[in-house]
Amino acid sequence: MKLTQLFISFLLFTSIPVHADVMLLIHGYLGNANSWEKSGINSELHQQGWARAGMFQGSPQGPQLFVTENKNAKNQVYVATLPSDAPVMVQADVLKSTIDILRQNHSNDKIILVGHSAGGVVARMALVRHQLQNIKALITIASPHIGTGRADQALDITANHGPFNMVKSFVGGSDYDALKHSRGLMVDLRHPQPGNMLYWLNSQPHPGIHYASIIRLNNDGATGDYYVPGFSQNMNNVPALQGQSSTYATPTNHFLTRQDANTILSIIDHF
Repeated sequence: MKLTQLFISFLLFTSIPVHADVMLLIHGYLGNANSWEKSGINSELHQQGWARAGMFQGSPQGPQLFVTENKNAKNQVYVATLPSDAPVMVQADVLKSTIDILRQNHSNDKIILVGHSAGGVVARMALVRHQLQNIKALITIASPHIGTGRADQALDITANHGPFNMVKSFVGGSDYDALKHSRGLMVDLRHPQPGNMLYWLNSQPHPGIHYASIIRLNNDGATGDYYVPGFSQNMNNVPALQGQSSTYATPTNHFLTRQDANTILSIIDHF
């Protein structure tokens, strides 16, 4: 009898696929896949059991995956480089292609998306526009879900004002050129108004997954940072997501920090 029970248990155990969690980290404006390494987040995640599994880089043929030696680890982290100065919809389409490849390699696993700054908006656009499957959660860090006034300032600075535009380009240098090449993205990150991108996105049905907003705290204890106000970082202020996002306040500036890894893992533990 005991042998029969053991045999049945063995069959049940071997017939059930082992599920793991896979995390995809999505950088923000003017970032790249290495942003998560420079900040120390990848190292902290790795130390806490989330192995570096691969990096996606762009190419003329689409996203290309470079796999590390940790591809068989239980919990795995991937990073991706997107064309971060492109409009949100362009980035979202590249992200969708990236996730398609990830799903081929992890057909039985759920994917957790983590987006920093504009990367969080890009991730939401990909979810809504492409109705992505096998997604477990979206975690955003300091993302401008309700837009940012800095986008309007960037558009004003880079507006073409005749012959003076050459002077601005010379004085502003590479920073000015980067802003000028990013005008499509800046238009997308303006506060929602009828007819613009965020107004449309924020009114669309979102998939029924876990949502979490990491919101920055400035030095005086108020929410928000220099680039994105606190109310905009909270996905609960998106009309289509009211009451669906958990929130976590972190006392630091807009940019990624090593401590963000601990916040991300704390959020995942509460799913």
